[in-house]
Amino acid sequence: MARPKKGELPQELARAAARFAQWRRGRALGERIPEPLWNLATALAARYGVSRTATALQVDYYSLKKRSGEEPAAPTQQGEDSASSASFIELPPSALTPASECVIEFEKASGAKLRAHFKGSCLPDLAALGRGFWEAR
Repeated sequence: MARPKKGELPQELARAAARFAQWRRGRALGERIPEPLWNLATALAARYGVSRTATALQVDYYSLKKRSGEEPAAPTQQGEDSASSASFIELPPSALTPASECVIEFEKASGAKLRAHFKGSCLPDLAALGRGFWEAR
């Protein structure tokens, strides 16, 4: 079997698209897609991908994805090892920021000096501290 050229649909998808088009021409307004057509669509989605199949058959991507079983895994039940299946683990702030130490020194041309030594993760407003020192007489 020859491979389709870029932009062309494979024969299976083209035949399925024709079946969907035929069903659409004869359907009543608001009628749901019959299960045999959905089964065909999900089989083709497994082979050609959900996006390509949904586009070719003109069906809703998310409906086809849901029917194809490509939904994210359900949350684990209690009692299972939740650490191995967790996708997000919250760590306390102390584990994220190590205790830090900082020394800041200001010196004016007049000889006035300010030395500040800070420990821990909280720092004062350094801009305000410097402004207060430079503006002091």
